[in-house]
Amino acid sequence: MRKVLFIMILVSISVFIVACSDDTEDSESTNDVTMETEEFSADESSNSMTNTDDAERAPQEGEESQGETISQAEDVDRKVIYTANLRVEVSDYQQTVNDIQTQVSDRGGYIVNSSMQEGTDEESTSGQVTARIPQDQFQAFIQVVEEGSSKVLESSVSGQDVTEEYVDLEARLESQQVVEERLLAFMEEAEATENLLAISNDLANVQGEIEEITGRMNYLENRTDLATVTINIEENNVSISGDDLNTWEQMKDQFMKSINVIMSVFSGIFVFVVGSLPVLIVFGIIGLAGFLIYRKIAKGKQGD
Repeated sequence: MRKVLFIMILVSISVFIVACSDDTEDSESTNDVTMETEEFSADESSNSMTNTDDAERAPQEGEESQGETISQAEDVDRKVIYTANLRVEVSDYQQTVNDIQTQVSDRGGYIVNSSMQEGTDEESTSGQVTARIPQDQFQAFIQVVEEGSSKVLESSVSGQDVTEEYVDLEARLESQQVVEERLLAFMEEAEATENLLAISNDLANVQGEIEEITGRMNYLENRTDLATVTINIEENNVSISGDDLNTWEQMKDQFMKSINVIMSVFSGIFVFVVGSLPVLIVFGIIGLAGFLIYRKIAKGKQGD
C-alpha cells in the first residue's frame, strides 16, 4: 500500500513538472512572437515615418529650387530685344539720310545697311536705312527721326524678352565649367593611355558645348544692348504751281516769262542773220550791182 502511494506521488510530481515546463516554453514562444511582432511594427512605423518625411521633404526641396530659379530670374537685368520699323515721307532724301547718320554716330550706334532707289520721276526717290542704337537712346532716336520727317506713314515698335533663356544659358555654362574642371583634374591623374583618350574626348565635347553656350549668350547680349531700327524713306518734292503763288510772285513770274520771250526772239533773229550771212552777202552784192547799173542808165537818159 505504501508502495502504491509512493508511485502515485512520483507520477503526480512528474506530471506537474512536465506541465510547468510546457507552460514556460509556451510563454517564451509567445514572448518571442510578441517581440518579433513589435519589432516588425516598429520597422514598419519607422519606414512609414521615413517615407512620410521624404514625401514631405520632396515638395519642400522642389519649392526651394523653384524659388531659387525665380529669384535668379528676378536678380538678373531684363534682357529685351527691341526692334522698330518706320516709314516716313521727307522733302529732301539725301539731307535726311545725312541727318540720320549724324544722329546714329552721336548716340554711339552704327549703320548696318543703307540703300537708295531712284525712280523714273525725279520726285520718286526712296530708300532704306537700318541702324543699331544703344537701348537707352532707342526712344529718343525714334522721336528725332519722326520729328525730322514731313510725314510719318508707319511706325511700329516690338520687344522680345529673352531673360529666361539667358538665365538658363548661365546655369548651363556654370555646370559645364564644373565638368570641365573635373575632367582636367582627372586628366592630370590618369596614367593609362586609354583613360587619357576617353577623358580627352569627353573634355572636347564639354568645351564645344561651352563655346556654343558662350556664343549664344554673346549674341543675346549684343541684340539686347543695341536695338535695331529700320527706316523706309520716301522723298516727295512738291513743286509750287502758278495758282498757289501770291500777286507779287505772279508778277515776277510773268515778267520773267516776258523777258524769256524777248530773249528768244532776238536770239532767233541773231541766229538767222549769222547763219544766213553768206547768202545775204551774195544777194547784197547782186542788189548793189543792180542798183549801180540802174543809176547809170538813169543818168544816161537824163543826158539825152
